[in-house]
Amino acid sequence: MLLISCPWCGARDETEFSCGGEAHIARPADPNALSDAEWADYLFMRKNTRGPYLERWVHTAGCRRWFNVARDTVTNEITAVYKMGAKPPRARAKASRRKR
Repeated sequence: MLLISCPWCGARDETEFSCGGEAHIARPADPNALSDAEWADYLFMRKNTRGPYLERWVHTAGCRRWFNVARDTVTNEITAVYKMGAKPPRARAKASRRKR
């Protein structure tokens, strides 16, 4: 079981949180201009990398705030936790950022 450190509430058991998927996915500037295939790509296609990965999490049983986590998908080790809007850790950002 993971111990996740909420930026506002501190360390809590993973059962208090929900994962929201890959972090730093930019919403299209004009969604109406996208084709159905492009819209589906934005909604559903994610990297699913092995190793360092940036994810969004929400503290569902606590403050209900969203934040980002840098987690290794192989070892489950959490290497960083940072608030939404903050820049990702430099070492992890290149590994899991997806360009659109």
